[in-house]
Amino acid sequence: MIAALTGMGLSAAAGLNAYIPFMIVALLARFTDIISLPASFAWIESTWAIAIGAVLLVSEVVLDKIPAIDTINDTVQTFIRPTMGGLIFAATTAASDLDNSAWMQSHQWIGVVLGIVVSGLVHSGKMAARPAINAGTLGAGAPVVSTMEDGASIGLSLIAIFIPILVIVALAILFGLFFWLWRKVHRWRKNRRQRMDDAGVTYA
Repeated sequence: MIAALTGMGLSAAAGLNAYIPFMIVALLARFTDIISLPASFAWIESTWAIAIGAVLLVSEVVLDKIPAIDTINDTVQTFIRPTMGGLIFAATTAASDLDNSAWMQSHQWIGVVLGIVVSGLVHSGKMAARPAINAGTLGAGAPVVSTMEDGASIGLSLIAIFIPILVIVALAILFGLFFWLWRKVHRWRKNRRQRMDDAGVTYA
């Protein structure tokens, strides 16, 4: 159960930013005894994997804060974030010092599938909310929301590793926040259109 919560939290974090949980897991496995990855996933803590991950992380952090570009980036990440979620779920649920689940080590494909599903759901929520936020704030909300998402990804990753029992609460808050943001922006756009109609302004 603890292994599943750890994997779920990390894959959800990957749905927000594919490279934050990857880098956290890689660095903790490389430089501490907190995570001991199984042999099949040992490459994650290699120098080349960390270096590539760092470059991709910087690119993701920058691109995700530029209005319109962030939507294109989200489209590209549709394939990357779920894949990373599956990878991290499988790697950490089979890792020693976290839960050392022998069953998950023997059935790594289950971790991959669950990680893809969880990460894909979070990514879908992010994709649905971001265009509405950009339109509702004329792009000004993109860097703010992106920074919040990066912070949530870091927080989820750390909770998943150190306090996995809180993952369910964190995910409930995350999806609730997505829904609240979507409703708030939708209401703002509806009111804006109503004001434009009242003023006799036409719009596309």
